[in-house]
Amino acid sequence: MNNPETNQTVAGTRNSEEALFGDTQGLSLPPILIQYWHTAMRWRWLMLGIVVAALVIGILATLLMAPQFTAQAQLQIDRQQKQITNVEGVEAIESARDMEFYATQYALLETRPLIERVANELKLAENAQFFEAHGVDFSAADGDASNRTPAEKAEARRKKAVELLMRNVQVTPIRNSRLVNITYTSRSPTLSAQIANKWATAFIAISIDRQFASTADARKFLESRLDTLRKRVEDSERQVMLYGSKSGIVSLNQVRDEDGKTVANRTLASEALEQLSTTLNQATADRVAAQSRARGDGSDASEAVVSSTLAGLRQERARAAAEYSESRVVFAEEYPQAKEQAERLATLDAAIARETARIAAARKREFKEASTQEKLLGQKVSTLRAELDRQNRANIQYNIYQREADTNRQLYDALLQRYKEIGVAGAVSANNIAIVEPAIVPDVASSPNLVVNVALSLFLGLLGAGLAAVILEQIDEGIREPAQLEPTLGVPLLGVTPAVDGDVVEQIYDPKSQLYDACFSVRSNLTFATSHGFPRSLSILSTRPAEGKSSMALALAVILSRTGKRILLVDGDLRNPSVHQLFSAPNKRGFSNYLSGDDEWAQLTQTTESDNLTILSSGPVPPSAAELLSGDRLGQFVKEALEEFDHVVFDSPPILGMTDATMIAKAVEGVVYVVQSGGAAV
Repeated sequence: MNNPETNQTVAGTRNSEEALFGDTQGLSLPPILIQYWHTAMRWRWLMLGIVVAALVIGILATLLMAPQFTAQAQLQIDRQQKQITNVEGVEAIESARDMEFYATQYALLETRPLIERVANELKLAENAQFFEAHGVDFSAADGDASNRTPAEKAEARRKKAVELLMRNVQVTPIRNSRLVNITYTSRSPTLSAQIANKWATAFIAISIDRQFASTADARKFLESRLDTLRKRVEDSERQVMLYGSKSGIVSLNQVRDEDGKTVANRTLASEALEQLSTTLNQATADRVAAQSRARGDGSDASEAVVSSTLAGLRQERARAAAEYSESRVVFAEEYPQAKEQAERLATLDAAIARETARIAAARKREFKEASTQEKLLGQKVSTLRAELDRQNRANIQYNIYQREADTNRQLYDALLQRYKEIGVAGAVSANNIAIVEPAIVPDVASSPNLVVNVALSLFLGLLGAGLAAVILEQIDEGIREPAQLEPTLGVPLLGVTPAVDGDVVEQIYDPKSQLYDACFSVRSNLTFATSHGFPRSLSILSTRPAEGKSSMALALAVILSRTGKRILLVDGDLRNPSVHQLFSAPNKRGFSNYLSGDDEWAQLTQTTESDNLTILSSGPVPPSAAELLSGDRLGQFVKEALEEFDHVVFDSPPILGMTDATMIAKAVEGVVYVVQSGGAAV
């Protein structure tokens, strides 16, 4: 008989789908944490094995690992190098693109040229200790050395050394700082420190070389540009001079600003015109003054006032006039002395008149000379003005040539200054990278770390165990929770029977047992399956053998018989019969005989110790049970049996792999599906 060790879940189908079974309809899945806990408990031994295996593997691997030593050197990388040649300041102006700059520097610390430089400077390709420090045989580093030349062997070792360096170095920037750590790990502490320090110095050297190379390229470019500009300056200045000579422009003085641009250009014509204009103005002033003096009769001229001759004559006339007046008082006009004095007075007046006339004539002559000089100067100025106008018109093109020459000169001077600065900067070789802390020889191995490895093994073991449990849980189609039944099969839950110890038949017949109570609850729920109560014909089936369907069929038959109903329990499992074993009855003749053609099925039944309970064993195992059940006699049997009995209960065969159960299910009014807890359902 079937005696499952785990709980059974009983589901109803067909007509029972339309019924409500009390609180069983409201079942829901437990909380997710509870489900995880149940999953862990179901697979606890497997999970424990995986964790223990991971710990053992981790411990063994740690004990078998060769010790590794890690040396660390620390660099400081500034945003830009010191601007020693910059007159604005020593420190460079910070750029906003620090992130891009430092990402570039970190990438440069792991480039192949730097690695090859470290390998070449330390001669690692010829160092057998280097290969041994990484667990590589020095002779094996040559590769297939049977048919290789010495040069090919050396190249193979060099490539292997570069590969080992690349694999064991680690560049770790320190967050929110300009510091970066360079760590190297090998089995040799001395070699690790040596390589870490060489890595830092090689990076500084290659950075300086790169800066010098870029400076050399810039100087080479500037040299070519300076040569071109030098020729251009010479040509433009030559063109200025040739055009000035052709146009008669003679430059006396050129004034340039601090940028070398011509801001003033004094020519010979402008200088001469300026001087003649000044002289002409003075001549005009002299002519006006002479003209003003020439308009008088000379007596009121300033020369007459200051002339000593005229003053002497006037003084002598005054004495003569005084003597003549005295003589007139004494003598008459005809008196000789009076006549002599009158003649003398007339002579003095004539002398004074002649002197005054001479002064007036001198002024007119001076006016005439001033007018002539003014006229001549005016003509000369007009001539120079015309010449200057012509030169000014020519100066338009002259200035164009001059501006071009100035521009070329400015470009040449600027490039020459930059060329000198780059030369000085290249000679100084300032660098923006410095070693903050050189690597020291480590005293303690960095790996393997037993505590870390055990913790990692434990974590991986727990992770693997959890994944294994989840994967097994996902691929396992078994039903473990009553709430899974209805979503999976689409049928309502009738009840749950517990796992029992001891004889199942005894507990079925014991009204005080838990199994009896559970089966009675299933029977009570089945009374709501149809409009007339408990189905008159019922099939009990399961997915596979040993899920408790025979025990459930017996329990329902016993419980129904105790209500005074006449019950016929039919063993429909023609391939693996078990009902006769539950009652210790013979199985020589039975249901298979009827299906084979024996019409007297009532003579094939057997009574039991229970009142109102009759059984029909399966009988001999037929060669093809499916052919017997597929005929019309199965339906005829159910119809005839219901005329004699109140209920007919079939113990059907399992569904999995056979069609027998579906044929019996077609002939009965209801089907009860028994699913073992943890078992598969279809």
